Amino acid sequence: MTLLLQSFPARAKVWSEVFAAAGEPLFTQAPSGAEAKDVTALACWQPPSDLTVYPNLKLVLSVGAGVDQMPALPQHIMLCRSAAPGIETQVRDWVTMACLMMHRDMPAYLQQARTGAWNSRDTRATTTRRVGVLGMGRIGRLVAQSLTALGFPVVGWSRSGRPVDGVEIYGAEALSAVLAQSDILVCLLPLTQETKGILNAKTFAALPKGAHLVHAGRGAHLHMDDLRDALDSGDLTSAMLDVTNPEPLAKDHWAWAHPQVIITPHIAAQTDAYEGAHHALNVIQALKRGEIPPGLVDQTNGY
Repeated sequence: MTLLLQSFPARAKVWSEVFAAAGEPLFTQAPSGAEAKDVTALACWQPPSDLTVYPNLKLVLSVGAGVDQMPALPQHIMLCRSAAPGIETQVRDWVTMACLMMHRDMPAYLQQARTGAWNSRDTRATTTRRVGVLGMGRIGRLVAQSLTALGFPVVGWSRSGRPVDGVEIYGAEALSAVLAQSDILVCLLPLTQETKGILNAKTFAALPKGAHLVHAGRGAHLHMDDLRDALDSGDLTSAMLDVTNPEPLAKDHWAWAHPQVIITPHIAAQTDAYEGAHHALNVIQALKRGEIPPGLVDQTNGY
């Protein structure tokens, strides 16, 4: 039972060290001939189009937290996402930073700084600004808890509507109720057919006038032109984006120069090579024991 890693050399070096220390075999280059039969798991960003070259393949592991880049897999092949613990805390940190920046009008202050203007703006207590979090998985729950600790009232939206301590949760049919309360809207959703394009003109119009957007989900959640219209009309005051549509944006894209938009280049979280390797090791060892591997994805739901 062997994992094949398809990635860049620096990651392969780290994974080789971790797997060797654990006494587990690892391919870092695609084997051919008889050795291809030994591959039972494949770790990659996107798998090769022809998986029949690995007749005993049981599982594909995404080297990232998302799996929306993955094609539909044969029914007998499981799909896992990376569940390296550093991912959720990194995203938590980025979202918390972004919410505080929106709360304290940093886009306006950054624009003033470019022109040398020294003008103060009214401030509000965190207790008066409600945050709506779309997506209440591991990361969403951690974000909600962190923002609550800072005094923000938080409401959450998820397909399941599963309860989260200290947070008012709404289910799939109650999106409008969440939007109506969200002075800052945070998107942490997985990308599925149901969530694609969810950040659009209708969504922005349903927010309180002058709300803020914090987007760390996936680029395809967002209609960029609808975002510009919402900012220019005043429906939105500002937006901070770690993902865009398309990604990366062209150098002359309007969003780069828009005074109410702050963009980071998809860096809210970066998988640590050692954490990723240890997660992959846990996946392989669970597979060998006949257990459910960590990070298993329901391929019907897409997460």
